[in-house]
Amino acid sequence: MEKIVRPHGRFSVTGVQYDAELRKHFTGVFAYMGGSLVLSAAIAFAVANIAPLAAMIFGTPLKWVAIFAPLALVMFASFRFEELSMGALQSLFWGFAALMGVSLASALLVFTGASIVQAFLSAAVIFLAMALWGYTTKRDLSGWGSFLMIGLIGVIGASIVNLFLASGNLSLIVSIIGVIVFTGLTAWDMQRLRSEYFAYSGTNAVAGQASLGKLQVMGALSLYLNFINLFQMLLSLFGQRQEG
Repeated sequence: MEKIVRPHGRFSVTGVQYDAELRKHFTGVFAYMGGSLVLSAAIAFAVANIAPLAAMIFGTPLKWVAIFAPLALVMFASFRFEELSMGALQSLFWGFAALMGVSLASALLVFTGASIVQAFLSAAVIFLAMALWGYTTKRDLSGWGSFLMIGLIGVIGASIVNLFLASGNLSLIVSIIGVIVFTGLTAWDMQRLRSEYFAYSGTNAVAGQASLGKLQVMGALSLYLNFINLFQMLLSLFGQRQEG
């Protein structure tokens, strides 16, 4: 089999070996993502089922901390990625997942259990299909980036505005656009993460190899955000609210 020109350590590796290492890399990405989803779900369930705690958070200004603290951690981790150590980045990642669990508890208090399960399964199907396509397609998705980023900024901005307006029509529009944006971002991110893996694995430097671990964490963060936002948008569109 023809050799890959990129060096790995002190040895060249075959395409089969590189495929195995790429799969190992993405296994790490999805392990982080899966763990963060479990952590968020456990905390959301706990908060929603401890009435005094839920009242203290969502019945006071603490709800704004629950809403905006995860966003602040994401922005900090994104801007300081290169400077942060692996341990610090992992701490931020798990802290973010925990805070997202607190924020997601509000959905458990508003929507029925059946609606939450339906939205979760629908989001999972869409996410897995787009992730697989983004990973395997030979089509260059880089051109999607600008369009999706504009859409993402619009969704975030409109969502923040609607926290104060509470407009049903605006919520519907944001949810529809959000489903489209986060569906596209799932495929785009998978292809981007694959390209970043090859860029970092193509160096002999210890720093470059160490960065692969950090890429796993940041990759998991990107995919987690795509999935959880897709879930929330679908829940907003089709979820049935609890009575009373």
